[in-house]
Amino acid sequence: MRLHLRGVVLPDDEVRDLWVCDGRISFEPIRDAETLCATGWIVPGLVDAHCHVGIRYGGGHEDRAGAIAQAETERDAGALLLRDAGSPIDTRFIDERADLPKIIRAGRHIARPKRYIRELGIELDDERDLPDIVAEQARRGDGWVKIVGDWIDRAAGDLRPLWSDAILKEAIDAAHREGARVTAHVFGEDALGGLIGAGIDCIEHGTGLTDETIEAMVRHGTALVPTLINIATFPEIADGATKYPAYATHMRDLHRRVRDTVAAAHDAGVPIYAGTDAGGGIHHGRIADEIEALAAAGLTRHEALAAASWKARAWLGRPSIEPDAPADFVVYEADPRSGRSALDTPAYVVLRGRVYPRRDPVTGHR
Repeated sequence: MRLHLRGVVLPDDEVRDLWVCDGRISFEPIRDAETLCATGWIVPGLVDAHCHVGIRYGGGHEDRAGAIAQAETERDAGALLLRDAGSPIDTRFIDERADLPKIIRAGRHIARPKRYIRELGIELDDERDLPDIVAEQARRGDGWVKIVGDWIDRAAGDLRPLWSDAILKEAIDAAHREGARVTAHVFGEDALGGLIGAGIDCIEHGTGLTDETIEAMVRHGTALVPTLINIATFPEIADGATKYPAYATHMRDLHRRVRDTVAAAHDAGVPIYAGTDAGGGIHHGRIADEIEALAAAGLTRHEALAAASWKARAWLGRPSIEPDAPADFVVYEADPRSGRSALDTPAYVVLRGRVYPRRDPVTGHR
């Protein structure tokens, strides 16, 4: 398919012409190209940097058909690159589908017995096995490994770290030797210092960040994916934890101050990227909600969109809109930085040069 597009191309904010041939972008005219649009805003394909294709909504492993449906939902929302922050199933079959987003895999969550969601992760009885398991998951993944940094300890009745600082350093070093980066699920305060000090590359959620740990993230170059639409469920989680009042109070407090926490991290210079935590308790296809939540937490609308597009792509080592890059972009009729209505209604999603027109939200038809 040969296409021609003209519009405001982000992030440069320049009106220019693009052509697509054989699934690739060209800045040079291509003969016999069909004009897809003559106006609008053209944005590098959106990125959901914390997305669980393979976890069924409500919990459990998704089957093949369900995982494909999840990936289709992400595509239709404009999320064309997904960083899988832990999945219980092998989703490499999705790589065979030219009509589905690319997934950057982190393998399975690594946790301790009874210290994470059942059946999703690899559970280690002995923390000394962590470096070997991290290295194994690094070899199986696409450059990322996911550790569960904290979870409720029912004996203590609140969030507690899963690992000693020394073993975290060994494990993260092991991943780095394999050429992989490491991220960690962290809700509370106590696990952050050890993870950041051990050289972790990214923190997921990060609701327990303090001025001290934010400063440490800046020193170490640690990124943050705050998953704000997931944090919005903390009061509901607390309501269901009546047996653990300290944990419930803690979760409500983390929720109450999350916008201030993210704003402080942003102001300090921590790199922030958009991730929805889709799968399990969050429906897929909600990247627009996460962008809006980032804007409400102190990022400018331009920064929030960048966190879910060109900046996230650069962080993950993927191109944006440039010559010979895969033709993965989203076309909007109005500036997607102008507000939710514009962002939520892409005119076209273009994935590897194939056009997916807007889906009618009522009928489901294109």
